[in-house]
This record gives sequence, structure tokens and C-alpha cells, in this order.
Amino acid sequence: MAGFCLDIDPAAGGIGAIPGGKAFAGKTVSHFSWNGSSDQGMAMKGLKRAFDLVATALLLLVTSPVLLLCMFAVRVSSPGPVIFSQTRVGRDGVLFRCHKLRTMYQGTPSLPSHEAPANAVTAVGRTLRKFKLDELPQFWNVLRGEMSLVGPRPCLPTQTELIERRRQLGVLAARPGITGMAQIRGIDMSNPQLLAETDAAYLRTASFWLDLRILFGTLYRNGGD
Repeated sequence: MAGFCLDIDPAAGGIGAIPGGKAFAGKTVSHFSWNGSSDQGMAMKGLKRAFDLVATALLLLVTSPVLLLCMFAVRVSSPGPVIFSQTRVGRDGVLFRCHKLRTMYQGTPSLPSHEAPANAVTAVGRTLRKFKLDELPQFWNVLRGEMSLVGPRPCLPTQTELIERRRQLGVLAARPGITGMAQIRGIDMSNPQLLAETDAAYLRTASFWLDLRILFGTLYRNGGD
């Protein structure tokens, strides 16, 4: 398969994408990978962040009417706050508040989705989860730099087995994502070992085109952690 790289030529005053190209400031970028070493890796991570910001701003604009409708549905369907904020483990193990539309009844214990009782999910919540609409408030987390559109799903601080395995595999070095490779493969947090290994496999092969495939693939999966 032909490589894909960016040709940055200050003299030409432009940036070009060249299939099979040979230069990125003198270095090859295989398949437009987000990863890499030294300057190449930093540049690709900067491009991923720029993609997150631009894409999230556009998605917020497009989905804002849907978000408002969902918030109204949550408000009228059951008592409690519309937005559910939960402490999750972020990049480098730093904790942050992850935001979602509330899909469970107020007073449900703070547990991973796969451990929560099925009857704790509201009727509106089941629909929101099915179509991933409960994740829309996480666009705010992306804009704040706490998350990426695509990456390993953030876990709870109590999920110590998953956290430790991710630490061993270097997964904690990445921003967590709204969706990821594990989600479109149907792997949830009930299998910490497999999940961490799938996250690590994503990071080894992460690229612009892989992120796009994961984003589109997410539309065809049911809700998860």
C-alpha cells in the first residue's frame, strides 16, 4: 500500500498531501500516521489536535438542535440533572470530569456501564445510547483538550486493573476519545486485558484515515462505556 505524507515546502508557501510521497521536512510519514518520533510525531499530534478542534466545532454547529431536543427529552422524562458529569481517568492518568447526557435514573451508583443494572437506564436513555447521542456533551471535553474525537475510552478511577494494563502498554500517554477502535469492535470494559491491548494496537497504527473509519463505524454500534 502506498504511503501518504505531507509535503511542507516553505519556499512554495503551501502544504500538500502526496500519496506515496517522500518528504515531511525530509522525513516520510507512513499513511498519514498521527504517531511518530521526535519532530515528526509532534507535528502529527498537532495535526490531530487541529482536526479535533475543527471537526468538533463543525459537529457542534450541526448537532446543536439535536442536542437541545435530547436535553429537553431527558428533562421531561425523569427527575434529575440533564447533564451527568463523572470523574474519569485522562491522559497521563490525570483525572477530569467527563460529561454525558443523563441516561440513568437519579441515584444510580457510579459504575461502569456494563456493571450498572439494566433497569437503571431510562427509556429515553436507551434511545440516546443506541444512537450515541448521550456522548454529545463530550464535544466540550474535546474543545477543552481533555479528550479527542477518537482514542481509548476513559475509564473510572476504580477500574484499577484496566488502568494498570494501559499504563504498562503506554495507552495512558494518549488523550481518551469519545469513541475508539475497541468500541466499533464491540469490546467493552468488562474485559480489561483485551480492551487495553486493543487500545495499544490502535495507538500503534493510528492515522487520519483510521480515525475517520472509526468515527463512521461508531454510527453502526450500540452504546457502551
